Amino acid sequence: MSIHFKINNTEVEAEPGELLIHTAQKYGIEIPSLCHNDKVKSYGACGVCVVENAKGGKLMRSCSTEVGPQFEGMEIYTETPRVIQARKIAVELLMTDHTGDCRPPCMLECPAHTDCQGYVGLIANGFTEEAVRLIMEKIPLPASIGRVCPHPCEKACRRAALEEPVSIANLKRFAGDVNLGKGEHAYKPDVLPDTGKKVAVIGGGPAGLTAAAVLRGKGHAVEVFDMMPEMGGMLRYGIPEYRLPKAIVAQEVALLASMGIGMHNNVKVGEGKYTLEYFRSEYDAVIVAIGAWTSSRMRIPGEDLAGVMGGIDFLREIALGKIPDLGRKVAVVGGGNTAMDACRSAVRAGASEVYTIYRRTRAEMPAEQIEIDEAEEEGVVFKFLCNPVEILGKDGRVCAVKAQKMKLGEPDAGGRRAPVPVDGEFETIEVDTVIMAIGQSCNLSGFETLEHTKKNTLSADETNFTTSESGVFACGDVTNRGAGIAIAAIAEAQKAAAAAHEYLTSGLAAERAKNEDEMFYSKRELSKEQIREEYSFRNSENRVPLRHRSAQERKTDFKEFV
Repeated sequence: MSIHFKINNTEVEAEPGELLIHTAQKYGIEIPSLCHNDKVKSYGACGVCVVENAKGGKLMRSCSTEVGPQFEGMEIYTETPRVIQARKIAVELLMTDHTGDCRPPCMLECPAHTDCQGYVGLIANGFTEEAVRLIMEKIPLPASIGRVCPHPCEKACRRAALEEPVSIANLKRFAGDVNLGKGEHAYKPDVLPDTGKKVAVIGGGPAGLTAAAVLRGKGHAVEVFDMMPEMGGMLRYGIPEYRLPKAIVAQEVALLASMGIGMHNNVKVGEGKYTLEYFRSEYDAVIVAIGAWTSSRMRIPGEDLAGVMGGIDFLREIALGKIPDLGRKVAVVGGGNTAMDACRSAVRAGASEVYTIYRRTRAEMPAEQIEIDEAEEEGVVFKFLCNPVEILGKDGRVCAVKAQKMKLGEPDAGGRRAPVPVDGEFETIEVDTVIMAIGQSCNLSGFETLEHTKKNTLSADETNFTTSESGVFACGDVTNRGAGIAIAAIAEAQKAAAAAHEYLTSGLAAERAKNEDEMFYSKRELSKEQIREEYSFRNSENRVPLRHRSAQERKTDFKEFV
């Protein structure tokens, strides 16, 4: 007599004595198993094939459990948190003596889990078009991101233990440039047949454009709305031309538009008909990716004087061709990449003396080392262990910055040594302009109905990126953690788009829209000495540096200097 029960809510029928895994396979339900793989030395059983009985939560090995009368009416699930954790432990046990990694360190370190090893190998073997295809599975803007990404992948590259990491970001840029050079024949992601569903993406930066590309590829009709005159977000308006030419961003945006993505500029949510409610009523799903466009303030006396501006505001004005009159002397406050972009742009804008004021030391600066070095080459003077406490003015305009001397104390929550004021020690720096580049925040005007965090970002589920309103998703700098690097925004957009696709096709932002952060891998934690020993057969060879214009030449204009 047949026995009836459910696997993942699917009604199944099995004969007594039938292996549970065989029943699942009959109904197209996948359960991983290594028990019958002769190459795997198992400890009794592989343990990867476990499933969970909903009643009591008992785990069962599906490849050795026979269906019996007790299964009648049972409900079994194959992807519960307990099952996934048990499989992870089982794989780690099986891989105890394994000598390799399931995924290369560079791929795991990339927030978007781009297959760095794969496309580097393809380029090395002359398959540039295939490399572009592989990159664009995760990053739809390879030429742009290849130029500006701080490449955490390279920090994880094992080659660094020998001499230097593989030039992963520059190779991504190379592949992207080669693709753009093909003009109308450039590769663009394939688009599946139309689904009849419409999606509005609010924000045309790296997160918004990524979400749009993913969802258009799934066959949904996608339209992107952005408040600025051109698409690109911070790639276009927050990064100087010498690092990322606007023409490159425009070409990559045009390539995405050729997939059939609608692009609408000069649209600000909350003005005219373009309210969040309008988008919810006119589209089947909405993705909010508006970024973080508001410069943070220090809240010190004198911050409202003429001549004080935010770092992002300054860079945006330059991107729009409105180079402000900075005077002769400029102080930039901050130690991140935005501060470096601001101080180097100030040099190019005609300032004769540019200071960067930072409350810690050079070693603690979050900016990329190459940005710090090149700023110094271009004449920027660094004032370390200084913290502005007042901006002094004359006739309503900046005339100087008063900074307190600092020393490093105990490490803060992030591991960096906290700066501590040195009592009674100050320095006054005469300047004509002060640029505050200490961080960014979000302007959530028009999104008041969505739940906000204490950081004034949109509250989004970290698994499926749903917001407090049905059918509305959020990703990138506007979500929980706030402003970050472009590749992290792209990674969030990939996940949000996957969840939105689930919502559009099933009506649920299913938690099975899993991302690679939640998958498990076997990996080795090797020391530099172990890596050197393992790769001792290789000859040491430094990577070839990119050609640069000299500092004296490049600091006179905004041309790309690589």
